[in-house]
Amino acid sequence: MMDSTASRQDLLTAASMRFQNLIQWSGAVLLCALPLGVTLAATGGEPAAVTQVDIAPCLAAAAGDDMDKAKSACADVIDNEKTAKGDLIKALVARGALYARHDQVDRAIADDSRALSLDPTLADVFNARGELWLKKGDKPKAVQDFGAALKLDPNHEKAKANHKAMARELERIGAQMAVAGKPSFNCARAARAVEKAICGNRELADLDREIYGSHLRVIREAQSPAEARKIQREQDDFIARRNSGFGRPGYDLKKAMQDRLQQINGVDGY
Repeated sequence: MMDSTASRQDLLTAASMRFQNLIQWSGAVLLCALPLGVTLAATGGEPAAVTQVDIAPCLAAAAGDDMDKAKSACADVIDNEKTAKGDLIKALVARGALYARHDQVDRAIADDSRALSLDPTLADVFNARGELWLKKGDKPKAVQDFGAALKLDPNHEKAKANHKAMARELERIGAQMAVAGKPSFNCARAARAVEKAICGNRELADLDREIYGSHLRVIREAQSPAEARKIQREQDDFIARRNSGFGRPGYDLKKAMQDRLQQINGVDGY
């Protein structure tokens, strides 16, 4: 009877120990599954602090045009891997605008380009980068960015004005390129040696065309028929001297043409 009672007691004790071990194991699993801050709190430790990247100093320095403060404050945001995407874009745009105001064009373009790689729907940034490309003299890239801004926002006033102005400028450049190296007369009909020389030299051909264009302008601006006739006689005299002087020792065709262009346009070039 005593042995039976002892056996039951041993079984109860073993079951109780297994139950306690199960409770401890379950508690350990639960702690592992909790976030770090909650785990520390549950074990009596201090909650883990969540790092917040403060963008305010960067935006304030950029808005205040404080380059020195903005460099460090914005770098703290931009170079921090924990910065939220939205804040990173704001910091890049703010610093890019600051660089642009201080004529640091390449740095401004770099910041705007990175911002656009993160969010290609920013019409204002496309327009701003287009204006920067224009400062660098890269007109095709400027037009491309202005066009991208208008595609995103057809009512973007600055982009519309910029795109329109650039389209006209490119049209003008295209027209100039179309006649580059071509004189004011038809080279297929050139008979004189001086005309053939002009047709065979791009610089002389451009000079001839400029002389002709400037001559027509001053004729149109003449205050009276008598003044217009006087201007035409001067041009006829120049052509006659050019034709007779070409090929003679000491005659410099290029200099003669440059002198005539300056005579028509005046010392100030107009």
